[in-house]
Amino acid sequence: MSLEGRNHSRQGFTLIELLVVIAIIAILIGLLLPAVQKVREAAARMQCSNNLKQLGIALHAYHDSVNMFPPGCAADQPPFGTASGSWGSSWKVYILPYIEQGNIYNKWVFSGNSGYTNANNMSTATPLVHQVTIKTYRCPSSGLPPFYTSSNNAGAIQMFTSYTGIAGSTIDPGVNTSGYGPSGSGGVLYANSQTTFGSITDGTSNTLLVGEQSDHLRDANNVPIPGGFAAITSQGPHGWTMGAGNANVGPAYTDRTFNCSTTRYQINQRGMSNNCAAGTCDNTGNNIPLSSNHTGGINALLGDGSVRFLTSTTALQTLQWLSSKAGGEVLPNF
Repeated sequence: MSLEGRNHSRQGFTLIELLVVIAIIAILIGLLLPAVQKVREAAARMQCSNNLKQLGIALHAYHDSVNMFPPGCAADQPPFGTASGSWGSSWKVYILPYIEQGNIYNKWVFSGNSGYTNANNMSTATPLVHQVTIKTYRCPSSGLPPFYTSSNNAGAIQMFTSYTGIAGSTIDPGVNTSGYGPSGSGGVLYANSQTTFGSITDGTSNTLLVGEQSDHLRDANNVPIPGGFAAITSQGPHGWTMGAGNANVGPAYTDRTFNCSTTRYQINQRGMSNNCAAGTCDNTGNNIPLSSNHTGGINALLGDGSVRFLTSTTALQTLQWLSSKAGGEVLPNF
C-alpha cells in the first residue's frame, strides 16, 4: 500500500469533534455536581442528627447517675462546685464522661472560675481544652471556623461547637429581662438548673433539650457576620466550657447565660446586630437564633432522646412552646 493510501486510512478527532466532547463532559459534570453536593449534605445532616442522638444518650445517662439533668450553665457553687462567686462550667463539661471524654472531665476542677479562667482547666497549665476537637459537638455542615482566632479564657482557644442547651423562652413566666437579653428558666437546661424527668410535665416528646446553632449570624441583607461579633453562638467569646455567674460576681452578670439559649427568634432568623438588649450581644448570646447550614431548618434533640428536623418556617410560638417543659400548651403538628 502506498504512503498516500495509509495516510487516508487514519481516523481521529477533528478539532470540532474534540470541542463537542469537552462540552458534553462539562455539561455532565455540571449536572452531577449538585447531585454530589446533595449526597454530601444528606450525609452531613445524618451525622449531625447522630451527634444529637449521642448527646441525648449522654444527658439521659447523666440523669440516671445524678437523678437530674446537668445544669445548662452553672456557677461554681453547690451542688455544682465547691466555691462561691466565680464563673462555672456548661452542660457540655458535665456530660464529658458520657461521650468518651472522661480524660478531660477527670482532671476538671469545679471551682475558681472553672469554665472561664481556671488555670488547671484552661491551657495555661494543662492542655485540656486548648485546641481540643470533640466531633460529637460539631455539625459537619457548620459554616463556622473550627476554632476561635483568639480567646477570653486565659488564652485557651476553644473550638466552635454546634449545639446549645434550651433554657426556655421569652414568654415563660419569671424571665430575667436585664441588659444582656432575656434569660429564661422554663426549659430543661438553664442557669444552675436541676431539672428532673418528673418536672417535664409537658412530656419529653414535646420538650426541647438541645438545638442546633451552627451557622453565622446574618445581617438584614443576609450577609454572614463572621468576625468582630464574638457571640455568633451562645458560647460567646468564652468557648464551650463557659457556664454562668451569680450575684457574687456582680448583679449585672446574673443574667448572662453561656452555652444555653432562651428562645426569642425564629429558626435561621436574619437581621441580627450586636445588641445586648436584643439578646445578641458580643459577650453573651442569650437569644441568638437556632441556625444551621442544612437546607430549610435545623436538627433538634427532644427530651425523649429523639431527634427532629425543625423547619425554618416553624412558627415562633410553636418553637417557644417546645422550649417549655411545663407550660401546659397544646402543640400543633411540627
